[in-house]
Amino acid sequence: MNLPMVHAQGVRKHFGKLEVLKGIDLTVERGQVCCLLGPSGSGKSTFLRCINHLEKIDGGTLAVEGDLVGYRRHGSKLHELREREVAERRRDIGMVFQRFNLFPHLSALENVMEAPVKVASVSRAEAREDAQRLLEQVGLGDRAGHYPAQLSGGQQQRVAIARALAMKPKLMLFDEPTSALDPELVGDVLDVMRRLAADGMTMVVVTHEIGFAREVGDTAVFMDDGVVVEAGDPRQVLVEPRQERTRAFLSKVL
Repeated sequence: MNLPMVHAQGVRKHFGKLEVLKGIDLTVERGQVCCLLGPSGSGKSTFLRCINHLEKIDGGTLAVEGDLVGYRRHGSKLHELREREVAERRRDIGMVFQRFNLFPHLSALENVMEAPVKVASVSRAEAREDAQRLLEQVGLGDRAGHYPAQLSGGQQQRVAIARALAMKPKLMLFDEPTSALDPELVGDVLDVMRRLAADGMTMVVVTHEIGFAREVGDTAVFMDDGVVVEAGDPRQVLVEPRQERTRAFLSKVL
């Protein structure tokens, strides 16, 4: 069966009495780039974190390539997976955060090698070769021996992307990957993401980069107050939005 990469039905999430996600329905097919847009506090990042079970959902269902996220179905009941099982499934999902979270005491090359060696039991020689290739892929082949403190923010973020790719994920999640960068450094990171999209990587991207969403996205999803207000082809959603709330948001960011 040709299952979608991500399939969410009625996903709900609350923190105490605050309901952050109020029934999210969303499907991302293999090879698609889905861009999540909306104001701060709309639930975009929370939903992204739910996809790889960094946050547990409180209602609905969420599946990656047909496998429920964090749960196993037994007849009509759902049973929560053990942390070890969650970690094994999470290996197939790469995530890049706003902050780079690199190990400061490791070089760029060592940062990229770390997970394959420690988690996937890849030999150091193979991991080193793959890490060098990935650093070259993100335009940092000549910075392999540099430590995070010796790299610009944009370079650190590209190392973080290479690190996520080192586990050979089938899905990449990006949580506002350019929001912590100086404006002149944003372009290099977006270029790497464009190349990933062109290579067929399935991506869910929380972003305020409207131009990137319009150019690269297969689907644009506008969220506000924990719900999907509007979703569809980016050229329709971002150029001729149907919902007044979408139009009001875009009038402030374009």
